[in-house]
Amino acid sequence: MTATAFSRIGTPQGSAGAERKRATGALQALNFFMADMQAGIGPFLGVFLQQRGWATGPIGTVMTIGGVAGMVMTVPAGAFIDHTEKKRWVVVITGICTVLASFLILWSHSWAVVTVSQVATAVAGAAIGPAVTGMTLGVVRQSGFNAQNGRNQAWNHAGNMVGAGLSGWLGWKYGMPAIFYLAAAFGVLAIITVLSIPERAIDHRAARGLETEKDGDGTHRGQAEGFRTLLGNRPMLILAAALACFHLGNGAMLPLYGMAVVGAGKGNAAMFTATTVMVAQAVMIVASLVAMKVAAGRGYWLVLLISFAALPLRAFLAGSFIEHWGVWPVQALDGIGAGLQSVAVPGLVACLLNGTGRVNVGQGAVMTVQGIGASLSPAIGGWLAQLLGYHAAFLILGSFAFASLALWLGFAGTLRPACSGRRAVAER
Repeated sequence: MTATAFSRIGTPQGSAGAERKRATGALQALNFFMADMQAGIGPFLGVFLQQRGWATGPIGTVMTIGGVAGMVMTVPAGAFIDHTEKKRWVVVITGICTVLASFLILWSHSWAVVTVSQVATAVAGAAIGPAVTGMTLGVVRQSGFNAQNGRNQAWNHAGNMVGAGLSGWLGWKYGMPAIFYLAAAFGVLAIITVLSIPERAIDHRAARGLETEKDGDGTHRGQAEGFRTLLGNRPMLILAAALACFHLGNGAMLPLYGMAVVGAGKGNAAMFTATTVMVAQAVMIVASLVAMKVAAGRGYWLVLLISFAALPLRAFLAGSFIEHWGVWPVQALDGIGAGLQSVAVPGLVACLLNGTGRVNVGQGAVMTVQGIGASLSPAIGGWLAQLLGYHAAFLILGSFAFASLALWLGFAGTLRPACSGRRAVAER
């Protein structure tokens, strides 16, 4: 009995278990702090620039340029994360770059400086996401990824909610520049947290989707497949196309609704923008935990179907009620859509590409196609609002989600088996 207890506590297995527990706790804390570090001034950028004389069209264009830069970098970033064993330092370096880029806007409000800041932030964000996903997969392996990713996302949304609340209060009491300093503080805490993850707890082969046993001579079985495996995975291509259509409508909704209400004089710039984020993120916490449970029992197809259906209703409400109180239903629906996707998309991609060694580059590829929609959305929404008004802009943006629903329902026969958690080899 003593020997058994000793083997559980004093052996390397016991040490590995303690390191894994420490790593999962640190991953959750990292997701909390990196939320505000990633977003930074993001949700407040539109009203910040609007107060300094910018029109909605140029604001949307700057956001789109940043989105395109991030989109271009997602696949290379994912490939680098698959290759490197320095994933923690990727988060450290990109975190520093994100904070410094945000401070550029305080230094100058010129179009060139703001554009450079948004490009730098987007490029850094393109690497942070796959790095954290890879570390999570490397710590908990494929079998534990759905549950751990669900918890990670809940903590991430909680960090966004707390960060937005503090940003709104600081912006109201001390002015909008205080929000930049808060983002810097969260960035420092995120860097400290990621360095607390034990390096030995990360299996870098499992982190890229090569969770294989060793042969008798100690060598690993299984090699990374070529990049063609991404183009041959039909369910993943359909997923990427559906997400692109969804984000073409969704990307501009949050900043545009904030500008619509604040521009109509129906809300304080800092406090109302903070409220839009806090409401959505509070719902996302619940939605991510529900998505984790539903995906484990019924697969990812239903989770993503509900997320796509939320956008048309959200757009209708946003176009109908440009009022301070409208933030509650409009952003609650945002929380449902984005919260469900935050769990379902990484989980489904990891499942579809399990065994290929290309999980993180696959995450990057899906983010790239998704980013096409997200990067174009602010420019489309901004110019629609300037030319046709906010009401029409919201309704047009919401209509793009019908294409996502058509793809998801039209290819249900292909998608349902893949989304159930079984890798559809026949579709590759």
